[in-house]
Amino acid sequence: MKVVFVLPVASMAGGIRVVATYAKALSDAGHDVTLVSLPLPPIPLRRKVKSFITGKGWPINEKIPSHLDGLGLDHRVIEKYRPILDSDVPDADVVIATWWETAEWVNSLSRSKGVKVYFVQAHEIFPFCPIDRVMATYKMPLHKITISKWLVDVMRVEYGDSDVSLVLNGVDHRQFFSAPRGKQHRPTIGFLYHEAPLKGFDVALQIVSLLEETFPTLRVITFGSSPPGDSFKLPASLEFYLAPDQERIRDLYAQCDVWLSASRSEGFNLMAMEAMACRVPVVSTRTGWPLEAISCFENGVLADIDDSVALAHAVEQLLILDELKWRTISEKAYQTVALSSWENSAKLFETALCNACVSSSS
Repeated sequence: MKVVFVLPVASMAGGIRVVATYAKALSDAGHDVTLVSLPLPPIPLRRKVKSFITGKGWPINEKIPSHLDGLGLDHRVIEKYRPILDSDVPDADVVIATWWETAEWVNSLSRSKGVKVYFVQAHEIFPFCPIDRVMATYKMPLHKITISKWLVDVMRVEYGDSDVSLVLNGVDHRQFFSAPRGKQHRPTIGFLYHEAPLKGFDVALQIVSLLEETFPTLRVITFGSSPPGDSFKLPASLEFYLAPDQERIRDLYAQCDVWLSASRSEGFNLMAMEAMACRVPVVSTRTGWPLEAISCFENGVLADIDDSVALAHAVEQLLILDELKWRTISEKAYQTVALSSWENSAKLFETALCNACVSSSS
């Protein structure tokens, strides 16, 4: 089967990571896989001038790292930032959109480019997106594959599409694991550093402030793909790690008593799954996969979006558990994801593509 993925700018974003995982798995299974993506958009002239006159030099676009690097895949970056056209895409059996804008492009491709599939990793009704255009993509005649039950329900209820393939994300237990362990001597929590408002880093900082009233020796671990900017004042208790490798990330998870996700929106939330694979109970907002996977005070706790008081209370309740009770919840967190794997997910993704091709020809 000839498969083409159409992507926006390839980066270190979680959605690109999932696409890279499936592209590599399909290639390893003998399929002919091509990925077509955009380069970075040009830097606006005003920003260039400002950089120059403030002594920072004349900026130029540089290639950014992405999860596609080093995989040996056929990754084609078109010559400039623009919509992807027929001439950019090889003929194939199936062509896959991976973001609302790429869905517009894929929908316009000729039939020779393959059966059109829409890999929906989030309900992309975000403040920075043109909402009407995004919503229109979910009504296009593209077979959808999505990553969580709540997204299946959204596609059915809000867009009238009941023929949606569900392929849950997986976790690599060779990368994310931990032996059974007890609580840390110093209460320790962790969460992602990300300045996008949807990730709720501002809420996480509010939670830290509340927790420090009860736990004056609280240790806070956070990491991200870019260094902290000036948007937030970081507490002294916070340890920041810049773009750690996968082995280091595993170690950071395993140092936590609780992993916190204060997101306002999540398509899935891979980090919650990875943390659980490292035997860390998760406190999360009611978003994405945690909404489906967490049973309160069994493997973690759920709370409402933006409810910093409830989230802080949930973290506190896990931190004050005695050793035996914490170990029990830690073990249940691990068991929640023990049977999940990218190998199984990749097979389901492959099957969904094959079924889309068969349905299109029948």
